[in-house]
Amino acid sequence: MVMKASLQLRLGTQLTMTPQLQQAIALLQLSTLDLRQEIQNALDTNPLLEQEEEFGEQVSQEDKEADWSEDIPSELSVDSDWSDTYQDVASAGSSSQEGPDFERDAAVQSLHGHLLWQLAMTDISAREYSIAETLIDAVDNNGYLSLSLSEIRESLQATAHEGIQQREIEGVLLRLQQFEPTGVFARDLRECLMLQLATLPDTTPLLIPAKRLVRQFLEILGKHDSRTLKRRLNLDDDQLSEVIGLIRSLDPRPGSTFGGAVSGYITPDLVVHYDHQGWHLTLNPEAMPRLRIQPEYASLIKRADKSEDNQFLKDHLQEARWLIKSLASRNDTLLRVGQEIIVRQIGFLEHGEEAMKPLILADIASAVDMHESTISRVTTQKFIHTPRGVFELKYFFSSHVSNQEGDHHSSTAIRARIKKLIQDEPPHKPLSDSRLVTLLNEDGVSVARRTVAKYREAMGIPSSSERRHLS
Repeated sequence: MVMKASLQLRLGTQLTMTPQLQQAIALLQLSTLDLRQEIQNALDTNPLLEQEEEFGEQVSQEDKEADWSEDIPSELSVDSDWSDTYQDVASAGSSSQEGPDFERDAAVQSLHGHLLWQLAMTDISAREYSIAETLIDAVDNNGYLSLSLSEIRESLQATAHEGIQQREIEGVLLRLQQFEPTGVFARDLRECLMLQLATLPDTTPLLIPAKRLVRQFLEILGKHDSRTLKRRLNLDDDQLSEVIGLIRSLDPRPGSTFGGAVSGYITPDLVVHYDHQGWHLTLNPEAMPRLRIQPEYASLIKRADKSEDNQFLKDHLQEARWLIKSLASRNDTLLRVGQEIIVRQIGFLEHGEEAMKPLILADIASAVDMHESTISRVTTQKFIHTPRGVFELKYFFSSHVSNQEGDHHSSTAIRARIKKLIQDEPPHKPLSDSRLVTLLNEDGVSVARRTVAKYREAMGIPSSSERRHLS
């Protein structure tokens, strides 16, 4: 058989991970406190950027009409189908009435809790869920697996999982390695970096040699042997510098940003309120300063002038415009995701936790046409002020419990119902878990006794015998 070579022309579009898009994605993940710090750093280093007292984004007419050297696209896609719009949402601060008290104590969620939350929002079997819980327990504070898969298998076999195969554990591990933060569940530094590189688009410049360096020559990189790396990877000095820069932009300890310490006060990103026209969601005017291009410096730029000073102003102008654009994209994404969550959880706003609906990441991802990992980033460390208090956006997600009739109930709503039943119980005759199961069944909620016990213990409520002694 003779093989014939041929040429084929294929047309297609792919997302290029430019530094500007990397900035937009990074801003989306930041909490309000971290975002403020990032903005302050930009204000301190960029003379073309200045802060206004009002909230929102403003682009001058001169800036809109200017034809600068680098065009900024009308859509900034940090998700496969995510586009942003220029929206000035200052209406939340326009009322003359005194605003709500936004500050409240909040604890930073642990990495372990964040992973368990993502697991609860994942559609997997009960057997896979049990394996996943064991894997999460084995993750250290930096996000790495602290046990080998063989040790995890032995642990599972010792807890009523006889006959479990290592390939089952590996299959679950592959799913967990898609969780946020990217790079978690790695077994060593090489795998951690490879997991992060795997999330970048194929069109990322020098991605292939970066992957090869991490996979084969990480030890040589640690020795700073540039000559050997250039020879092995067939790169020149500039290309090697760019590859190393890409690798250094990764996080070798993806779990280290999480902790269990109290973080003082929080400022919510979103505010939901009710008036005679219904429920409304707006951005919090206190969450972020309003930025604009500094008009005096911008007017000094001469388009045809290639002097060093003029190029300095041009470069900083582009950085300022990209930052303003990225912030507008972050605001738009927060609003879109927040609005979809509120639409589905109106019952909670009106009636409390007992009216909470089942909601998982895939529901919102499908509604707003984004990836589940993007929804996870948007809802982590982003807070919303409601008439019922300040909540992290993640709070509105909960797994569902089904009864024999096919009805679905939120686990949050079931926990709230259990708590209310216990609060209303006779002090001299506390309700047992079995009695709670019966009462829930009478309300159309079919749950097992062990589920009731698990929810009760998660809320820190003692058993009926202990409550009797305490009364």
